Amino acid sequence: MKERIQQIIEERIRPYLEADGGGIEFVDYDAESGEVKVRLQGACKGCPGAQMTLSMGVEAALKEEIPEVRRVIAVG
Repeated sequence: MKERIQQIIEERIRPYLEADGGGIEFVDYDAESGEVKVRLQGACKGCPGAQMTLSMGVEAALKEEIPEVRRVIAVG
């Protein structure tokens, strides 16, 4: 599952964020809670729109491909 999440982040999400000067790093996936942890980088780190990016972009893309994903959260 972690490999699948990493692949989606690399292929679908990271290019979108890099186009705006940001970045994302996959940190972990908890199968029990369905929670994916990521670390935002570059322009995304500390951006006022980061929560919107997480929910409308990253979380939506992952849920579309992997129904087991319930939530995406940013960690330090």
